[in-house]
Amino acid sequence: MAQLHGKKALVTGASRGMGRATALALAAAGAEVLVHYSSNEHAAKAVVEEITGKGGQAYALPADLRDIQEIFDLSERVREVCSGKLDILVANAGIARPARLEDTTVADFDDMFAINVKAPFFLVQQLSPIMSAGSSIIFTSSLATRTTVGKLSAYAASKGAISTLVTHFAAELGARGIRVNAIAPGIVATDMSSFVETKEGREFTLGIQALKRVAIPGDIAGVIVFLAGDDARWVTGDIIRVDGGSKL
Repeated sequence: MAQLHGKKALVTGASRGMGRATALALAAAGAEVLVHYSSNEHAAKAVVEEITGKGGQAYALPADLRDIQEIFDLSERVREVCSGKLDILVANAGIARPARLEDTTVADFDDMFAINVKAPFFLVQQLSPIMSAGSSIIFTSSLATRTTVGKLSAYAASKGAISTLVTHFAAELGARGIRVNAIAPGIVATDMSSFVETKEGREFTLGIQALKRVAIPGDIAGVIVFLAGDDARWVTGDIIRVDGGSKL
C-alpha cells in the first residue's frame, strides 16, 4: 500500500464522508494529504490527527468553495504547502439539494453549480500548472448523470457538467502526462445520503443495486487510490461507475 510514497495530494471536502475516507486511504498508501474543509475545522483536524498518528503527513486547509476568491486563496496555499508540486487532485467536495423542478430555488441551484462545477474547474485551472507527468486528477460524478434517482435534476445537471469536463480536461492535459478521470458512485451511506438509515431508504437502495448491501465511503476511496496510482497509468478520460451495479 505504499505505491503513493512521496506523492502530495489535495482532497476537497475531506472532513467527512467519501472525502474523509479518501484522505485516509491516500495517506495509508503513502501520500502526503492536504485535507480541505469548508466549515468543520474540528472534523478536518481529526482527519489530520488520524493520519499523523499513524506516521503520515497531513495538513488542514479551509475554503468556502462557493467563493471564487477563496478558491484562488486555497490554490495559493496549496502551492505553498506543496512547495510548488502537486501530484494528486481529488475534487470530491459537493452538495445536493433534492427538490422538484418547481421547488428548486435560484440560491440552491447557484450553490450546487458553484461547489460542484465552478470550484473543480478553477482548482484545475490554478493547480494543474504545478502538476507534472504522472499526476492524476480525479473528479466525483454521480449515478444521477445516467438515470433518475429521486428529485435531483439540478444536482444531476451539475454532475453531468463534471462528466463533460473529464473528457475535455483529459484531452487538454494529456500532452503533459496528466491523467483526468472521475468516479461515479451510487448511493453511499454518508451525511448527504442519510435517508439510507431509514427502512424505506435502505429498501430503495438495495432494490436498485445488483450487490445487496449499502455502500460505505471506503468502497469508493479504494477506487480513487487506484486512479491516483501508477496501476492506472493508462487510464484517462474515463468515468468509472462505483455503484454496486445500480440500475443495470
